Amino acid sequence: MVIIHAAPELGEFLQNLRLGGRRIGFVPTMGALHDGHASLIRCAKRETDVVVLSIFVNPTQFNETADFTNYPKTTDADLNLARSEKVDVVFSPQVADVYGNEMRTEPTDYGSLTAAFEGESRPGHFDGVVSVVRRLFNIVRPDVAFFGEKDLQQLAVIRHLAKLEFPELEIFGCSLIRDDDGLALSSRNTRIPRDQRSHALELHKALLEVAEASKSSGSLQAAIDRNLTRLQRNEHIELEYFAAVDSKNFAVLQSEETSNQSFAIVAAVVAGVRLIDNCRL
Repeated sequence: MVIIHAAPELGEFLQNLRLGGRRIGFVPTMGALHDGHASLIRCAKRETDVVVLSIFVNPTQFNETADFTNYPKTTDADLNLARSEKVDVVFSPQVADVYGNEMRTEPTDYGSLTAAFEGESRPGHFDGVVSVVRRLFNIVRPDVAFFGEKDLQQLAVIRHLAKLEFPELEIFGCSLIRDDDGLALSSRNTRIPRDQRSHALELHKALLEVAEASKSSGSLQAAIDRNLTRLQRNEHIELEYFAAVDSKNFAVLQSEETSNQSFAIVAAVVAGVRLIDNCRL
């Protein structure tokens, strides 16, 4: 496994591989790697010839300074996981390697895709996401990039970015990975106290109930309303949103009919940790 910190060095290294006809896969992360990230790496290993894993905690996509400061940093463990999954290249840049001398973001307006839900709860968040992903795509120049479905709205935003600016790039969405008890794996979940975990699992329970109701004609909205009320009444949960949406544009479903693009989504704070989750309907 090769570890590279500087963008020019990475570009030169990958160019030699491209000239040899190798297909480049890219897994961008913010570190604090877990089994969910490992699943992305495995997808990339299956689909491409060379896997580049980036580890970069992007400061421009955090709305709260404390959230950025408290974001877990586990460099040694991250590199060990990358080695165990046979990553070919780890790109671990500093802020200046990604943003140069001016760390700024461009406003991003993809309509409801960037304005609703995560966009509304975290103003400017997608400006930061699009800015850093755009820069990383330009640095790595991958053939395929791999993202998890846990960050479902982010995946949709990045698909739209690629369609507009990187038409030759394939965006590969990988299935959400859960812990044994059903909680969606997330780098932030390590901060949930064990005695509060049951409250976090209420989010998954609500999603499953809505997914089950979607199989029964005429009961989807009733299930959403029922679980929305239940989550709002739980004093251990600070609910931000709970809804059923079309994952292509994140418009709220207007009928009881669903498709393979229909998802129930939720965001809430439990024990001071902000969690997001989703379930296909």
